[in-house]
Amino acid sequence: MRPRSSLRISFAAFAMCLGSACQTETPAAQPKTEEGAEIGLMGTIPIYWGEAGDFGEVLSGGSETHWARARIEARHPLRPLDALDEESLASLDFLMLAQPRVLSPAENVALDNWVRGGGKVLLFADPMLTGESRFAIGDRRRPQDVILLSPILARWGLELKFDDTASPEYRLVPTAGAPIPVNLPGTLFERDGQGECTIAADNLLADCVVGRGRAVIVADAAVLDLHGAHPAAPAALDWLVASAFDAR
Repeated sequence: MRPRSSLRISFAAFAMCLGSACQTETPAAQPKTEEGAEIGLMGTIPIYWGEAGDFGEVLSGGSETHWARARIEARHPLRPLDALDEESLASLDFLMLAQPRVLSPAENVALDNWVRGGGKVLLFADPMLTGESRFAIGDRRRPQDVILLSPILARWGLELKFDDTASPEYRLVPTAGAPIPVNLPGTLFERDGQGECTIAADNLLADCVVGRGRAVIVADAAVLDLHGAHPAAPAALDWLVASAFDAR
């Protein structure tokens, strides 16, 4: 296991080193969205409840809230999900998976059927999560360090690769909209032309047509870091959410 401390750098130092590269003077153009539409949310990154030791801490207000929740809910209400099945997905058009746990075979089928039926999913799949957590390695309350979603990605015609010789370093990946902060990202590739995916942003992003629906996959989750969020993260998250759930 990698030591967490070695994967973090001072964001103040980062800003000083990169200067204007860390700033976005003109906000990126946002795709048109169906504002107000509910987004189902599932994942090990604690966006909805915050980083809490137990539910009592949530009720008492003692948990550290995640900045991304208010950011998303300014445009879309969130509905937390514990599992994916036909019933939980039936009333949703949009779904966000933030470094989800391993999906069961039944959940993979339910998710695939839902997307093919017209659902839109934004999936953050980080092969080596670098964000800090108050919980130790091995604690089930800690975000999942390594994503394990090969079956559903293969079903959509994708393969996620990771260079385990890479060194941890925050950098900005340019996109058609806002630049996305990443740290030890994966790379996405089409599997022998099996899917209908557009790969972009240095293989960080995949935009896939799946039946009547759509899946946008991000091969990193540093944009969702709770502690010491990157200065570019809020604008990047806004753009990703708008891009995944636009009204086209």
